[in-house]
Amino acid sequence: MTDIYTSRLKNIRSKMISGEIDAILVTKRVNYMYLSGFTGTAAILFISRDRAVLLTDFRYEEQAAHQAPDYEIVRYERDQFEDINRLVKDEGVNRLAFEDNHLSYSQYIKYSEKLDVKEFVPLGAMIEELRCIKDPTEIGLIEKAVEIADDAFTHILGFIRPGITETEVADELEYHMKRLGAEGKSFETIVASGKRASMPHGVASDKKIEHGDVITLDFGAIYKGYCSDITRTVFIGKPDPELENIYGIVLAANKKGLEAVRSGMPAKETDLAARNFIKEAGYGDYFGHGLGHGVGLEIHEDPTLSFKGDMVLKDGMVVTVEPGIYISDIGGVRIEDVAVVAGDTPQVLTRSSKELIIL
Repeated sequence: MTDIYTSRLKNIRSKMISGEIDAILVTKRVNYMYLSGFTGTAAILFISRDRAVLLTDFRYEEQAAHQAPDYEIVRYERDQFEDINRLVKDEGVNRLAFEDNHLSYSQYIKYSEKLDVKEFVPLGAMIEELRCIKDPTEIGLIEKAVEIADDAFTHILGFIRPGITETEVADELEYHMKRLGAEGKSFETIVASGKRASMPHGVASDKKIEHGDVITLDFGAIYKGYCSDITRTVFIGKPDPELENIYGIVLAANKKGLEAVRSGMPAKETDLAARNFIKEAGYGDYFGHGLGHGVGLEIHEDPTLSFKGDMVLKDGMVVTVEPGIYISDIGGVRIEDVAVVAGDTPQVLTRSSKELIIL
């Protein structure tokens, strides 16, 4: 693993040189985890062209030394700005970059006032651009997180029955994933049954599941920092005829979307592949969100598969494909997989059945 973080340091320094940046401050947790391997909740990375320093407090000093051997560990006491300023002066930093997408305005003011640099400049998405392309180790961890979610879906099919609440279903999913080694859930578990299934983000409620309900299950596991994301829609008893028809449309749209997950494909074109199919089927007004998103250390990261997606897919990117149709007072259907961009044919990590399931 040390070689991975050494390589990541080399990559970020290459970007720094291209951007004429002397040093960067990394304060966003997933970004300092990515660059250093340190998983604690209090850290700042100072990376110059010659030094890599991890600043943390007493609680994490030993952990940081163990997890981030490529970094000098500096324990700050009360005023971390003094320690950072010392590094800035020692390294002769003129242009220091900060994470403008993460640092609050009040923090920015403090840093810009207390650090003796000529220019305090925004870093932009420099680290996130590196994170877009997953290495084999990262893909393996995401694959394990997906495997846990797949297992949880199989388990929950034997648990769901009329009379239990959506919350009970969500609790069982989360408990089962933890039993399998998950650190936690990737996001607030969605269990939306009956008419509530028309809400794409209908998190679990106290509603009791009833015979005749459609149920959308959207959940994920975190495994060693990496997320998974799966959605399946099942039925309790004979489906409503329109929802059964919608299920077939969404399933076909999911396939169209996956076929468009190809290296070199503009992200927005991947979205259109599924969206146009749904539109031609007469339900274009009922698919109101993007086709998918990147997955990694965060549950939502680049690239974005939507009409706003301005990136081009590249090998090693990991994305979701999750078309859906939602109709008020009737319900909804969504089917979601996680896939790795790999040439012309994606590596689909999600293995749960997508055939119509009636419980």
